[in-house]
Amino acid sequence: MARNQEKAQSMLYRFREAQAAELGLGTRGDRRPRMASACKSLRECERWRGELLREISRKVAKIQDPGLSDYELRDLNDEINKLMREKRHWENQIVALGGANYRRNVAMLDDDGREVPGTKGYKYFGRAKELPGVRELFEGKKKEEEEDNQALAYYSKFMDQVPSYYGDVDEADAALLEFEREVEDEAWEEAASNLRAALGLPDDAPISRPPPTAPPDGGGADDETMPDADSDAAKTLRHARLAATNIPFLSPTMLLPPKLPSPSEIEGVLLALRKQALVEEYFGAESQQV
Repeated sequence: MARNQEKAQSMLYRFREAQAAELGLGTRGDRRPRMASACKSLRECERWRGELLREISRKVAKIQDPGLSDYELRDLNDEINKLMREKRHWENQIVALGGANYRRNVAMLDDDGREVPGTKGYKYFGRAKELPGVRELFEGKKKEEEEDNQALAYYSKFMDQVPSYYGDVDEADAALLEFEREVEDEAWEEAASNLRAALGLPDDAPISRPPPTAPPDGGGADDETMPDADSDAAKTLRHARLAATNIPFLSPTMLLPPKLPSPSEIEGVLLALRKQALVEEYFGAESQQV
């Protein structure tokens, strides 16, 4: 017993003990538990998480060594991923014990706002990204992102368009309505000439054109809610009523252009939803701590 006490007081023994603690080995009675859920002390969970972070940092620095073979790189990358999974277990246990939530972080994004490949699931560190098969995987992801960017650039001109782009306010344009009437007259004359040719009638044979049917009174809208006669809304409503006379199963209100929300209104709705989500998350975290 005295001999063991002398060994424990020696300089070499204390140096080896400090070195083992730095490497994360520790003594037999001071080893990291295999199950994070078995540790019920928040301070111990923080300690073991810090130890895992140091081990991961050392192995990530080691995997940059150009002298490692492909087999050593794969084994070392597997060890780092294993430590990352174990670190997540300890972080979950810290949250369960009422500690800080270290997993509340955002996704890793590049300068263009795209998610960096290899940041979810199994990760590749350092020179492991240059292994055969892994390089092709990252190049394939990069090619897919370039194709997605090209498609997005092509369809971006069709995004965030105003209602006039979809023709929802065409009925309020007097010049456009005049042009449509001229086109209708030309189409009627062409149809009349074709009809004369089919019936064998002379070119000057009169063919009566039915007048447009007057819209019914009321037209599906109350007189109290009728807009001013000279306003764009009144003109749009009149044209909707006129179109409804030719489509009996649709009401004028169904033919009115839809009222689209403005970008500011959309931003307000999204902001309100985000605030509500943050409030629910905050009170949910407080209830867990209680």
